[in-house]
This record gives sequence, structure tokens and C-alpha cells, in this order.
Amino acid sequence: MEPPRRPTKEEIQAAADKTVADVIAPGLKVLFCGINPGLYSAAIGHHFGRPGNRFWPTLHDAGITPRLLSPCEERELLPLGYGITNLVPRATATAAALTRAEYETGALRLAETVRRYRPKIVAILGVEAYRKGFGELTVAIGRQPKTLAGAILWVLPNPSGLNAHYQLADLAVLFRELRMAAEEGG
Repeated sequence: MEPPRRPTKEEIQAAADKTVADVIAPGLKVLFCGINPGLYSAAIGHHFGRPGNRFWPTLHDAGITPRLLSPCEERELLPLGYGITNLVPRATATAAALTRAEYETGALRLAETVRRYRPKIVAILGVEAYRKGFGELTVAIGRQPKTLAGAILWVLPNPSGLNAHYQLADLAVLFRELRMAAEEGG
């Protein structure tokens, strides 16, 4: 599969406040929930689209996908039982541009999405996103003690290349734990 066409600088700048469609279906094993789309992702119309984002390599290394997918192949997650949404739908240059109200509204919107589609697990990709959206001060990576509209809540590190706290191998271990829990039914 060819990688998506690289957007121009102008296309990236014009992507501010755009959205990227959810990759979702009823009854998924896991619904990944990113913080919000970056400008690059919004410009190409696919989740985790910026070259250097470690989401797709992490999925493959964790055994979630049978091969390395490109962002434009995101819908191939659905038959595997996985999907993608965002806590805040609007694209920004960085998550720092988001307000606390956007995070809180996003958590309410996510709960409605979960009620509608009923994934078994919702995996929030980012400790800070979970803190801000759900009002939790103390958050550990992994399964959370509370649920969201009947779904298990799981927190994983943000796979952005800017998150230097976790290397690809570390991310793969944590995502593999999620995969194993999902395969065991939660």
C-alpha cells in the first residue's frame, strides 16, 4: 500500500479545527481514544498520520495488527475488533491548545459514543488526557478502577514521537498487555 500523499505546509495550516472521522463499529474489543487530531492527521484525513507517530508500529509490534498498517489503512482495524476516536474532535497544532472544558466535554461525548457502540475496552492514549477529561489526579498506566458507560477504561501512553518517556519497545509491551486483556474478555 502506498503511503498517503504528504500534505503541503499550506494544507497542514488550513487543517486547524478540522476533524477526522471515527473508525468505529458496534461491539469492538478495543476503542482507542486519542487526545485530538494533529494538523497533519487532519490534513490527510487519517488518525495518527504524521510520519514518526508510533501508533501504527506499536500496534504491529504488540500483535494487534498482522502487519504494519499505514494511516490510510486505518479501517483494516475494524475486522480485527479495534477502532479509533478522539477525546476532542478538533485538530490543533498541539494538545496544549485545548481547554479543560474541551477535555471535559470530550469525556461526555466519549461516554455517549461508548453507550452507542458498546466497545468492551476504551483505551485512552495519554495520561494527561485522562486526567483532564475525567478529573482524575492520580492515574496509573493500564486498567482503571472505574468504567465508562459499561466499558473497561484503560490508559496507555500517548504514542506521539514527542513522548520521549516511552520508547517503541516500551509502548509495544503496554499495548500487548491491552491486547491480551481484550482477548481474554477484559
